[in-house]
Amino acid sequence: MDASRATESPKVGVLAAERRGYGVPMERHERDGRPASGGAHQGRGPRPAASGVALAERRLTGWRGRVRTTLDLIRANPTGRIALKIFIAIAGALVVTVGIALIPLPGPGWLIVIGGLAIWAVEFHWARRLLAFTRRHVHAWTRWVTTQSLPVRFVLGAVGLVFVAVVVWLSLKYSLGIDLVARLLHYLATN
Repeated sequence: MDASRATESPKVGVLAAERRGYGVPMERHERDGRPASGGAHQGRGPRPAASGVALAERRLTGWRGRVRTTLDLIRANPTGRIALKIFIAIAGALVVTVGIALIPLPGPGWLIVIGGLAIWAVEFHWARRLLAFTRRHVHAWTRWVTTQSLPVRFVLGAVGLVFVAVVVWLSLKYSLGIDLVARLLHYLATN
């Protein structure tokens, strides 16, 4: 648990509720719901309405803002925070496991692993750092390839295709028992 989150967790829930546009009490209340003081305005922000509740301005920041607000609301509760960490850990582990299983096969194995890392990055700082490291290196590789001449890019593409073909051949040979090269050579010899 981050120390910064632990110290401000009660405020996080209030701020998240304000971002969603819910009414937030602007005064301290006793157990029976009546104001603790003489009804004076305590707190920052707009003056409370007649009911003693100020409605925060609703800020529509797109889906990322809604997701962030929802996560802040969940993190504001200690039980929600633990449940969120457990859910994120399990979901990320499942996606990463599927991605690792798909790496030798043709398809987006590495992309799925990076997606699982992005799921973990929602809650875990180490995953955020690893994801940033991965993004930096992928962008650096992409920039380097785009600055190369056309023949060099063709060679890089050919090497990539040969690599994928070898991975497909080995995957089919050792997982399903289908040897495409032997079948191709047998077909060419008989026809």
